[in-house]
Amino acid sequence: MARPIRKLLIANRSEIACRIAQTAREMGIATVAVYAEPDAGGEHVRACDQALALGGASSSESYLDIDKLLAAARDSGADAVHPGYGFLAERADFAAAVEAAGLTFVGPTAASIDAMGDKIRARAAAEASGVPVLPSAPVTGDGERDRSAAGKLGFPVLVKAAAGGGGRGMRRVDDAAALSEAIASAQREAGSSFGDDRVYIEKFVVGPRHIEIQVFGDTHGHVVHLGERECSVQRRHQKIIEEAPSPVVAAQMRTSMGKAAVDLAASIGYRGAGTVEFVVAPDGQFYFLEMNTRLQVEHAVTEAVTNTDLVRWQLEVAMGGHLPEKAPSARGHAIECRICAEDPANGFLPSAGRVRRVDHPRGVGIRVDSALRDEWNVPVQFDSMLAKVIAWAPDRAQATRRMIAALEAFPILGFTTNTAFLLELLRSERFARAEFFTTTLDAEFAAWKPADETSFDVAAAAVAMLVRSGRTRGGATVKGAAASRIAGPWETLGAWRVGGRA
Repeated sequence: MARPIRKLLIANRSEIACRIAQTAREMGIATVAVYAEPDAGGEHVRACDQALALGGASSSESYLDIDKLLAAARDSGADAVHPGYGFLAERADFAAAVEAAGLTFVGPTAASIDAMGDKIRARAAAEASGVPVLPSAPVTGDGERDRSAAGKLGFPVLVKAAAGGGGRGMRRVDDAAALSEAIASAQREAGSSFGDDRVYIEKFVVGPRHIEIQVFGDTHGHVVHLGERECSVQRRHQKIIEEAPSPVVAAQMRTSMGKAAVDLAASIGYRGAGTVEFVVAPDGQFYFLEMNTRLQVEHAVTEAVTNTDLVRWQLEVAMGGHLPEKAPSARGHAIECRICAEDPANGFLPSAGRVRRVDHPRGVGIRVDSALRDEWNVPVQFDSMLAKVIAWAPDRAQATRRMIAALEAFPILGFTTNTAFLLELLRSERFARAEFFTTTLDAEFAAWKPADETSFDVAAAAVAMLVRSGRTRGGATVKGAAASRIAGPWETLGAWRVGGRA
């Protein structure tokens, strides 16, 4: 039944909350932000029409507290809730509670989330829909039986959590002797992360690629897909560079994967945005991995190549709207890089603090989804991702060059980010040949150090100091618009800008 959305509570934070608020504003929908104590001055709070404090400094005290979120929706007069991604986005009990409170949940039904949230049940649903799945075995708790089952699958195998995602509760095992400890370790992490310590054993594909299909369903039984995304550049099962379309997927494979994804989504009466993820073997055979019942971090590359607004589609579907009979096809190529507060040269340890200076890149084909601003204190309590840079161009080579230029013009001063690491990956011959697998970074880049010991942040800081002091190399004072022409280390790098927000 169609029901308009007039006021939307965004049950999330940072760049995705800003992203959702932007589309809602364009649609004439009022927005409500919620925030934990460390986010009180966050950009998403400023981006919405209204903001309510949830209290608490941790996720469990704020963005994961269903009762607090429902109270905020009630107190603000919101009639709908968008979960974003992460936090409660794939919690069936949250979707059910929102609907039970008489609000519209901008996402799938609780039943669909539940069906795909348990990987063991999701595998069964995929098999029933004719989608290829990898051989697997249950974990019995009997060490001898588990080793025997893994041996029949053939090492290497993967121990996987039945619930959750994001690489947590996953362990690769190369021989029988390591299996018991891997199971125990995966169970501990799964129990801590998801409150569910069930794990199972799955055959591990050597030389795997991670390719996913963006699906969308409406409330009228219509499901479409918007092509694939290549997500093989990962570190510890966490994606850091994504592309659309995949440089290795041919038309026939795209058709087969798209049909498999649509059939699975249709079989569970899926509505809204979802992603069916596949692992692809070197021989081109693909297997069901999991289904994410939410908007993905990397949705922007699909938007770039299909010229769509997937958040708008989410809101329109939630209000009872119809999807187009046929989804738009891809044009050109898009790449997304995740900018994270971490130190790649120091084991990728978290790095956060106050943003002393940030200048967002811009230019033809460049989009930045960010909640960064000068003097913002990045909280250490939440995810390390700070922003996403998306580059679109008519072909992959040009999209890569645009991305490199954009990252070179994106200083974030005050702490270390992974920008230099991303630049090295993008400049590599391996990336040009699209030869990254999901295991490549962990195997070959775990001990990465920058080739040039000169700090990326130090060079950018020198420019920021020149700009803020208004001094040129000749000592003359520069004011106003002329300050953007100060000579400095960024002159040869492209779209360097100073003195303003993106």
